[in-house]
Amino acid sequence: MKINVIDLFAGCGGLTDGFLQTGKYNTLAAVDWEFPTVHTLKKRLSTKWNYDLDRNNILHFDIQRTDELINGFVDSKFGKSEGLDKIVGDKNVDLIVGGPPCQAYSMAGRVRDENGMQDDYRNFLFESYVKMVSHFQPKAFVFENVEGILSAKPGGISIVKRVRKAFEEIGYEITENLRENALFDTSYYNVPQKRKRVIIFGVQKSENSTKQVRRFYSLMKEKASSEPMNSKVAFENLPKIYPSKLNPKHSHSVKLNGVALPHNHEPRLHSERDIEIFKMLTEDILSGAENYTSSKALIQLYKEKTGKDSKFHKYHVIREDKPSNTIPAHLYKDGLRHIHPDPNQARTITVREAGRIQTFDDDFEFLGSRGDQYKMIGNAVPPQFSKVIAETVCEIFETVDKTFRMKNGLFEELNEPKLKYATL
Repeated sequence: MKINVIDLFAGCGGLTDGFLQTGKYNTLAAVDWEFPTVHTLKKRLSTKWNYDLDRNNILHFDIQRTDELINGFVDSKFGKSEGLDKIVGDKNVDLIVGGPPCQAYSMAGRVRDENGMQDDYRNFLFESYVKMVSHFQPKAFVFENVEGILSAKPGGISIVKRVRKAFEEIGYEITENLRENALFDTSYYNVPQKRKRVIIFGVQKSENSTKQVRRFYSLMKEKASSEPMNSKVAFENLPKIYPSKLNPKHSHSVKLNGVALPHNHEPRLHSERDIEIFKMLTEDILSGAENYTSSKALIQLYKEKTGKDSKFHKYHVIREDKPSNTIPAHLYKDGLRHIHPDPNQARTITVREAGRIQTFDDDFEFLGSRGDQYKMIGNAVPPQFSKVIAETVCEIFETVDKTFRMKNGLFEELNEPKLKYATL
């Protein structure tokens, strides 16, 4: 039987898609509070994975309202639901996955916020996640977040310490050293992007829970490639998009050459000034001159071209021979830090290209406004990285189940972890 999962803070489904790609998981329910992401996830589940949406198990709701989420709600904004308890029914919840919104933990967010995100309510959304784990008592959980969670200290108290204590109090064990064990760069896991993320794997406490947690991280490290994946794969075989003055409402036009236009591959509108800058920056790299690769040079260029001062450089060209820089939710505001590497196209990346850098398949259709689409992609877990996590969790579960069966029959001398396990 498949492993039953609930996905919290599901977004458009980066985690869910990776887990489902293994063929070993069943999504019992998923929850997110932004409508475009829920709409996108529903369409993906129905068209790609043949999910029956009449089950009403993909919920648009605020996870902070935990009791209502569990027991049912009627709401003017979120509609109505019978609640997760009834949706789950008599099925076992084997695993809970998800990552609370990361903006309050991100170092970039703390730099931009005058109070360093100290007062941001999102600092404590993990508490809602913990409540859900406590209620459903899954065998394990996967908690994903940004590197900044390791150093975040709202109120002067480490978030990591708060998280560890919260999970310990409900009977779960996580790794002793999150920075050393739980921090991963996804570019070493089939993702053409330098994206550092913290993966907290927790299991119910038992005499062997420490071994299970250590085994998870050991397997994850083993699956890392020796070299990072470069970004070239994200741009291959896509229609090229060139500057055009034929239509005042569009700065670029797509050259199809008999190729079908993929979903979400429409360019942003760029000013002539920006097009000139993009062309100059990409040619600077291709020529080998590299006069504009330092932060100082880019800050000065921005001032020269716009007349505005900035403490941070605004421009960044993605290099095909290296992983892309991180795709952030901020991409919905502008794409200046994600400039296409081709000087002839002189533009920022499209939604489809951002999706490819995040390893979403080309048949994954993002819904909502273009801003919504960029935002949900930036907030997502790359499905290819998620797939590696899913395969690793499955190996832990299968080992535990195999050991349990062996100890109750054939191989009493085997000294391996054991865990109550009924559904596999």
